[in-house]
Amino acid sequence: MKVAGFSFIRNAVQFDYPIVEAITSVLPLCDEFVIAVGDSDDDTLALIQAIPSDKIRIIHTVWDQNARAGGRVLAQETDKALAAVSPDADWAFYIQGDEVMHEKYVPVVREAMQTYLNDKNVEGLLFKYLHFYGSYSYVGDSRRWYRNEIRVIRNTGNVVAYKDAQGFRTRDNQKLKVKPIDAYIYHYGWVKPLELQKNRLRYASHFWNTGDNIAKAEAQLDYFDYSGIDSLAHFTSTHPAVMQARVDRLNWPFTFDTSQKHYSPRVRFLTFIEKLTGWRIGEYKNYKKV
Repeated sequence: MKVAGFSFIRNAVQFDYPIVEAITSVLPLCDEFVIAVGDSDDDTLALIQAIPSDKIRIIHTVWDQNARAGGRVLAQETDKALAAVSPDADWAFYIQGDEVMHEKYVPVVREAMQTYLNDKNVEGLLFKYLHFYGSYSYVGDSRRWYRNEIRVIRNTGNVVAYKDAQGFRTRDNQKLKVKPIDAYIYHYGWVKPLELQKNRLRYASHFWNTGDNIAKAEAQLDYFDYSGIDSLAHFTSTHPAVMQARVDRLNWPFTFDTSQKHYSPRVRFLTFIEKLTGWRIGEYKNYKKV
């Protein structure tokens, strides 16, 4: 069994993406790792080159400034990295620049890839998610956060990133058939000092909006702060080992009353139904479980 990892990154230093931790967390599963390093305004390339592994292969890319609406450029960069994966790889593990996998899940993922290696009906593996918010001590626990996403795909050449590259589909726009596994991806995109987070969101707005919408999106960020979230829960477990130095160095004071749930009447009702039955009505599912 051969496994390739892949990702993309740009301006990782400027916006403090944990891309080194992201790559390092999945390297034990990978025979190679392809990283598409976009044209950056900082030392992102040197950051990636400094990772001490001969498994890593860098491809240099230029982001399409015209592919802004809906984050389409993120899918384009993902597809560039996936296309550079060795064709004899059986599986391809996708990890984004603000995602990290805990080392305790390495055996779980390896076993699943081995189990379904020859089952062509399984086109991917579906992971659970923890979304950290505000600090490394809280996770989102409301309906606004996606609970699952595909992060391992069968390397058939017939899979492409979907929309903003949160997930994948076949080239003819069919949902992938996936097996859920008991492994989590830790998403750290919403854990940054407030002003740095605002700068990141302003930058990201250029790849989600066009024309006057960019100015409107940036203006709204002047009022952004972490307290506006609807619901959080305390994180009481451990972070991935590769993240611990960052957590120790950068965690800052942030408090949130987890007993408070700032839900609209509709969301409050839907949350009640979910807790009662386990069914999240209207949940986004860009996959088919098999």
